Amino acid sequence: MSRLPEHLDIHLIRILYLLLVEKNVSRVALKLNQPQPSISGSLRKLRDLTGDPLLVRGGRGMVPTQHGESLLKTAKRILDETESLFSPKTAFVPQDEARTFHIAAPDYMNTQFFTEVIARLRRESPRSRLVIHSLGPDIDYVRLLSDGDLDLVVGNWDEPPQHLHISKLFDDPIVCLMRANSAYARRTPKDGMTPEEYLTLPHVAPAQILPGYHGNIDSFLEERDMERNIVVESAHFRMLPYIVQQTDLVLTSGKQFANFYENLLGLKSYKVPLEFPPLSFYQLWHERAHHATEHKWLRAQVSAAARLLVK
Repeated sequence: MSRLPEHLDIHLIRILYLLLVEKNVSRVALKLNQPQPSISGSLRKLRDLTGDPLLVRGGRGMVPTQHGESLLKTAKRILDETESLFSPKTAFVPQDEARTFHIAAPDYMNTQFFTEVIARLRRESPRSRLVIHSLGPDIDYVRLLSDGDLDLVVGNWDEPPQHLHISKLFDDPIVCLMRANSAYARRTPKDGMTPEEYLTLPHVAPAQILPGYHGNIDSFLEERDMERNIVVESAHFRMLPYIVQQTDLVLTSGKQFANFYENLLGLKSYKVPLEFPPLSFYQLWHERAHHATEHKWLRAQVSAAARLLVK
């Protein structure tokens, strides 16, 4: 067999396939709207490349050789796969698909939000799976997004990374929580906390959980020459409401997070007597997934779940 040329034209494989199917040079020329001598020239080239006649005279015209017949399925597969390679991707059909989606979020994300995301995925794409990954300061979420190990990152940033695609989900006002039967909570209404009391009460605060998150509250205070009385720090954000339940400590958090634990643990939330800016939550994704129909669908479900929180 002759050595393959450096550039093998896919059109030559199409001619090979049609010659093996039609067994007639004239009919192939007609199908491809090419002159017969051109198809005859392609047949000679194919014979040279394969080292086989491919088509020979039979009792009723041309017939494939044994080797030629063996190439038929391979040629068709190459043509089908090439067509698939360059055809527009079919739309994602949630009810029929079985995809695994990967979302990363810090553990201070509101439980109700992800409950709604899960409910939507179970309802709209029951064969799909959702994996929720933790997101902390040691997680290189930009690399994981670019490598395809994550589909989405959900969290809050003062300044989200500009080189990723971003969609605003919701703003979450700042409140504080304490034990409902504490001495201070029994004597003070929910809107009765003063700035001096907020700063002097003992606080429990998160250690750095996500770059751009820890420091929002204290940076705001520092800019105004204020400082709150932090006596306990913890890297486990979801532990903090349980600490508050058993102590005299105050926790400052987003309202969505606070509402869940206020009802669950019998805590009391307070309007913070300072004008903290709300926490702004976003979903981030990489360019590699920007146009994929299944990723567009996933982002739409996350956005819809977020809209329910702000109604």
